Amino acid sequence: MTSRDTQDTAWVLEPVLQVPHVVAAVLLTRDGLVTGYTDALTRPSAERVAAITSTVQGACRAAAAAFADRERSEVRQVVIESDHGYVLIVPTDHGTCVAAYGGAEVRLDLLAHRVHSQVARLGEKAMAAAPRAGDGGAPA
Repeated sequence: MTSRDTQDTAWVLEPVLQVPHVVAAVLLTRDGLVTGYTDALTRPSAERVAAITSTVQGACRAAAAAFADRERSEVRQVVIESDHGYVLIVPTDHGTCVAAYGGAEVRLDLLAHRVHSQVARLGEKAMAAAPRAGDGGAPA
């Protein structure tokens, strides 16, 4: 199994793991709650990654807005390069985010392409979902 969660998120994370040298990936909400994660992480590690990822995204949105002299800014991706490898964080338009970690040998262009492709698939799936009634009840 490549994804641990209570929902079916393997279809999102599994293709990311197919990129050579990718070690782990997490699917999370914008506010830092884990939706799914890969086997290389324990649940506590995935929760820690999600919390940090959420904080990093918030800081990056604030920095981008400050540099642009705007009230707010949306971030399309965040790349962190370290001596151990790369972290790529890509938010979706509907409040979730994919974060992936690849070792120093990973091809960042391939990782970015795959993560952005999966984020696009998440968006397509969200758009295909039936609209909900205004009161939070059954689909309209």
